[in-house]
Amino acid sequence: MSVLSRLTRTISQLSNMSKPFLLYTFPTPNGVKVSAFLEELKTVYPSIQYDVESINFSKNTQKEPWFIKLNPNGRIPVLVDRSRNNFTVFETGAILLYLQQHYDKENNFGWDPKENPDEYSQSLQWIFFAHGGVGPMQGQLNHFNKAAPIDIPYAKKRYLDETKRLYGVLEIRLSQDRDWLVGPGRGVYSIADINVLAWVRVHAFGGIESLDEWPNVKKWVEAAHARPGFSAGLDVGRS
Repeated sequence: MSVLSRLTRTISQLSNMSKPFLLYTFPTPNGVKVSAFLEELKTVYPSIQYDVESINFSKNTQKEPWFIKLNPNGRIPVLVDRSRNNFTVFETGAILLYLQQHYDKENNFGWDPKENPDEYSQSLQWIFFAHGGVGPMQGQLNHFNKAAPIDIPYAKKRYLDETKRLYGVLEIRLSQDRDWLVGPGRGVYSIADINVLAWVRVHAFGGIESLDEWPNVKKWVEAAHARPGFSAGLDVGRS
């Protein structure tokens, strides 16, 4: 599709106000974070509806000029909020926080920073943990196992060991009589979970065949998959 055709299509989509959101995505771990949360929001707030534009990595669509205008970093996902003057949000953590703060009116999936400052802070801590640790490390593990042009045993071992260590951090947290990462008692399912579950659930792709080494993490992933909302978001954007 030419740049002109793509721009025309985008303008048409932005002018179509039938659904509040337009999501540019593909079902990678980062893409799944946002689609899974949107689907979870839909289960509570039926007005949360969105259109999807699948981004074709094989054609490097995310690097085309029209997309760079939406996200200068040239990465998915990108969310356009049509109900707020086509406000654009990129970076998965920022999108999750944006959606939770603006559209989760009952705070089913997060916490108000004024009413529950401790839980809000803990949620941010686990979101940043995923962005600084699990995502980058497991992403590199995936790359060196699946995409690197040459075999580099050192790199494969380094990122495998670090990803396993980070799974161990999650295991420590969940082994403290918890079902979810944040919240009182056994915890409350929230964007803090969604943000890292999207990576851990595809552990086998990078060479971690089983989660048996981390039984509480395994149970946590299984519990998320049992949720209709989370499961509905796992394949959004596959053309």
